[in-house]
Amino acid sequence: MRPASSKSALALCSSISLLALATATHAQTPVAISGTISSIEEGAMEGVVVSAKREGSTITVSVVSDAQGHFAFPADRLAPGHYILKTRATGYDLSAPAAADIEAGKSASAALTLRKTKNLAAQMTNAEWIESMPGADQQKQFLLNCNSCHTYERIVKSSYDADGFMQIFQRMASYYPGSTPLKPQPLAGSATRDGIGRGGELRQAAEWLASVNLSQQQTWSWPLKTMPRLKGRSTHVVITEYDLPNPRIEPHDVILDREGKVWYSDFGQMFLGTMDPATGAVTQYPIPQTKADWPLGTLDLEMDGNGDPWVGVMYQASIARFDRKAGVFQQWSIPKAWDSDAAQFGHLAFPASGAADDKVWIKNSDGGKIYRLDLKTNAYEDLGAFTDPKTGKRIGSYGIHADSRNNLYLLDFSSANISRIDAKTKELTVFTTPTPNSRPRRGRVDAQDRVWFAEYGANGVGMLDPATGAIKEWKLPTKWSAPYDAVVDKNGDAWTGSMMTDRVARIDTATGDIVEYPLPRSTNIRRVFVDDRSKPGTLWVGNNHGASIVKVEPLD
Repeated sequence: MRPASSKSALALCSSISLLALATATHAQTPVAISGTISSIEEGAMEGVVVSAKREGSTITVSVVSDAQGHFAFPADRLAPGHYILKTRATGYDLSAPAAADIEAGKSASAALTLRKTKNLAAQMTNAEWIESMPGADQQKQFLLNCNSCHTYERIVKSSYDADGFMQIFQRMASYYPGSTPLKPQPLAGSATRDGIGRGGELRQAAEWLASVNLSQQQTWSWPLKTMPRLKGRSTHVVITEYDLPNPRIEPHDVILDREGKVWYSDFGQMFLGTMDPATGAVTQYPIPQTKADWPLGTLDLEMDGNGDPWVGVMYQASIARFDRKAGVFQQWSIPKAWDSDAAQFGHLAFPASGAADDKVWIKNSDGGKIYRLDLKTNAYEDLGAFTDPKTGKRIGSYGIHADSRNNLYLLDFSSANISRIDAKTKELTVFTTPTPNSRPRRGRVDAQDRVWFAEYGANGVGMLDPATGAIKEWKLPTKWSAPYDAVVDKNGDAWTGSMMTDRVARIDTATGDIVEYPLPRSTNIRRVFVDDRSKPGTLWVGNNHGASIVKVEPLD
């Protein structure tokens, strides 16, 4: 069949012709809904995310239109029912509400038309805001400290002057890092968060922000810059998003157990959650609070060799293991003599096969201290804070990860270093990334004991081979991706996500080819997890500000 022109794509098409076009594009896969998407300005539109959600469901399935403007939903992803259709294409809105009805054994069709949006600002990603703002990249780096709690839209729409921003900085430093506009959590005691001024002197940053927001103008004097839509292989994907039952849930880390059940840590509440990916049903297990009047929330989520999940319980200054058989938590709190206002157990580490030598590594953000917990005696070992032997500066680790011998790797979020602590000798070895100030954030140790990590400050992914001491880097194609985490699958693809772009990236580490996949809405990504039992692997992430879990399935 001859491909339809962009003019004919606007017309109503028969279900048969649409089905033929869609199946030709998507490898003869039976479809539930297929159709075309176009606009007066562009004709047939590639790279538009089309989402379908059944009435009463918590699950949304999304696909992306191809070069002919065709889209198709696989039949095995949408059960019979009435579906509301939505689209995402920056700069465009649906010209009219759209829906489709699916009957068992039949496919539905839809011809969707987009029109230019009247409110571009409402569609902008963090990366687009930061790229649009006037100023040097060095000035803008300061904003990479802000997106953990809120979007940049809140900043540019504010009317604070420089003095107002100075007060804002002080207030932000007094909040728990898992705070959001829905649930701000002040720290207790005398604690404040460090790093607020990283990337520039505070007064200069305040004056610059006051020059780009609405404190001196009715609207922005600078143009809004948007990223081009993704095309080609980026459209070969199915995205499934599962709504969580409470808008305040912050699924920071999302991982799968051996049975395929989804587990998540809640960055803003004292819960460990599970989700059935077949039904979207969620179960939450409350974690006992160990420090009254302190912020609530968990961060790092790990699975031990027995299949039991462990979480770092942040300012509660403890780690917790959930015994799945007994249905109870066991917690280890910091010794009272070591506790302080700033004690924070966000990260823990042990090899994937279990806790080697029955010892678990823990990072306390209070002074960058490293502890080791002996599970046989329940005794903590305080290794203190480590310093770079070359510069004498304290190693400001964020993510910590252990290899097969339980040697610990510290990802230095304040510089460009990956440091290793020998499990037996406690000797420190420091490796430096080729890119200065790369700010390694989180990652994973693979089966070959290589360390994969996100370079938050260098817009890339790195890999350290400890056997040679060499570090290889892959730079992401979209500016201001600022990746948070990285992992490699058994197929040799490295994966990462972003709090900035609403995209995820898949890197072929053999060829260097990078494919990015667009997400259907604003998605604040932290941990990335790949289920690589199939080829290609399936990516799982949490939408930390959107109370949802997202599954990304490439089709090739």
